[in-house]
Amino acid sequence: MTTLRWGIASAGRISNDFCAALSTLSSDDHKIIAVAARSLESAKKFAETFEIPRFYEGYQQLADDNEVDAVYIGAINTAHLEIGLMMLDAGKHILCEKPLTLNHKQSETLLKRAKEKKLFCMEAIWSRFFPSYKHLKSRIDNNDLGDIKEVEVEFGFELEHIDRVTKKGLGGGTILDLGVYTIQISQFVFRTEPISIKATGKLNDEGIDVETDVELKYPNGGVAHFKTSALRELSNKATIRGSKASMTLHSFWCPTYLTDIDENLKEWKLPKQRLGKFEFHNSAGLRYEAEETRKCINAGLLECDVVTHQESLTIARIQDEIRRQIGVKFAED
Repeated sequence: MTTLRWGIASAGRISNDFCAALSTLSSDDHKIIAVAARSLESAKKFAETFEIPRFYEGYQQLADDNEVDAVYIGAINTAHLEIGLMMLDAGKHILCEKPLTLNHKQSETLLKRAKEKKLFCMEAIWSRFFPSYKHLKSRIDNNDLGDIKEVEVEFGFELEHIDRVTKKGLGGGTILDLGVYTIQISQFVFRTEPISIKATGKLNDEGIDVETDVELKYPNGGVAHFKTSALRELSNKATIRGSKASMTLHSFWCPTYLTDIDENLKEWKLPKQRLGKFEFHNSAGLRYEAEETRKCINAGLLECDVVTHQESLTIARIQDEIRRQIGVKFAED
């Protein structure tokens, strides 16, 4: 399998952690060629930290770099569509941070372009590539939990000071920032679209959701119930209850351990990075989605069966409906 040559779009905190996670993998498999940011100074500093040979001001030069195979998009939500289309039009595969875009309409546009260009595109739902999620899937596949009855999940932190979460102009709100995680695990477990969505929420002065309470009902009679909050820290775990047994993922969005059906803890340790420092919890786990991206591209695949295009569109539809019910509207809608 050939080396995947990465370009990095944005020099922010999540891009920092993605590059640090790449340093836990073999340089024979993953190599960062270039980084681009709105500020040349930011791009240069980032390049020095991660030993990246080229750095650019603005994203067009990154798109034009012929040595870049795939681009990781870690920019703010409102920039995902523009940068994604730019990279696809330049012949680059893309791994785009969640949410894929601001809404279903934009996501359709991006994914359609990827198919037209015959390029790989995936929403970076890194959670699903953790060994703990693979273990959960095997339990469900083996019917160890029985019929899935309920998913209960909470995700919240004190984030009122974080602009990307609270500002409408940045595509903020807990549904796009945190809710994508709670929705994706509900979909991961029930494996079909919900037949009913009920949501309530609290909005800030900009009309952006800072707390939500959501119920999703599924065709088998199962229910997913989740809360998100930018005002307070919640339990941040997900419990999956079946007719035979239950399991709980701790720090469910990046879980290195879980409570298995026998009520014992099962743990998977993360490796240390070679370069940089992590900003967020368990970010070394970004390595799993990076390696899966490499494998898919080398196999000539246009999408990954763990986070399919259809799955991203389903998540976007659910996000749109939750925002509609609680009254959050973007200009892009």
